[in-house]
Amino acid sequence: SREQHVLIANSEGLYTGDTRVYTRLLCSAVASDGRENQTGTRNPGAMMGFELFDGRVDPAQTGREAAQAAATMLTAPYCAAGEMPVVIAGGFGGVIFHEACGHSLEASSVAYGLSQFAGKLGQKIANEKVTAIDDGTIPNAWGSINIDDEGTPARRNVLIEHGVLKTYMVDKFNGRRMGMAPTGSARRQSYQFTTTSRMTNTYIAPGEDSNEDIIASIDYGLYAKDMGGGSVNPVTGEFNFAVNEGYLIRNGKICEPVRGASLVGTGAEVIQKIDMVGRQLDLGQGMCGSSSGSVPVNVGQPMIRVSSITVGGR
Repeated sequence: SREQHVLIANSEGLYTGDTRVYTRLLCSAVASDGRENQTGTRNPGAMMGFELFDGRVDPAQTGREAAQAAATMLTAPYCAAGEMPVVIAGGFGGVIFHEACGHSLEASSVAYGLSQFAGKLGQKIANEKVTAIDDGTIPNAWGSINIDDEGTPARRNVLIEHGVLKTYMVDKFNGRRMGMAPTGSARRQSYQFTTTSRMTNTYIAPGEDSNEDIIASIDYGLYAKDMGGGSVNPVTGEFNFAVNEGYLIRNGKICEPVRGASLVGTGAEVIQKIDMVGRQLDLGQGMCGSSSGSVPVNVGQPMIRVSSITVGGR
């Protein structure tokens, strides 16, 4: 748990402040057969104190989920590589949108024409099933803020609506270059960093497909239950993400676990191929590093289907 006190005073006459309290449970379980180890992790958190454990987070259940993931992956065979439909679970699965698309919607890259989405306001850039939102106002959410680090009140920004690019995440400095007003998106780790446009709670909004229908729609594919880390080129949107916990889908049913899978593609391509979106939004917590340091962010989505994506494996 940590507490951050913020004071903002500027030459425009603004004198304001904020107090931010963060609590997070970091849980890592290791399963071993004597020859190799597999690790399962669950890291829930919120913008609140230890009341986090009064009903929002159950430490025992968190540990069981991490241990189950580790034990399942220990005996799983390696995933075969190929092009296939992929179902990505809700929650931390949203890290793909965060990394491969979200950073490209920040003014820090858009203002200089370095983003794959620069100059595309009002254009259709995603499947019509995709609505993506960055909302810093969700009560007690891990990535929420009352004011950003320039003193602008937090906002709910609809970035993409039914596939159409509506706005970017804008700070004052880059907003002047772009001719756009700030969106409450200026963030920094501390006074030791210069503010720039950053995400808060960024997620793909719920859709109208049931999880059962999404799984049943696939004859052969991959179910990515838990996503891991990856690498992204913010200029091109090219990404490579590890799948921490994966399962094969056969004939519309989730079958045997597989390990060593990765998802390879580009942000602009993957959001055009999201053709089914579930109804239940789930959020996952993380720390995002950028030029203004490391800040708490939520990523999220319901269960989604990507019609076709390159799966790396063996």
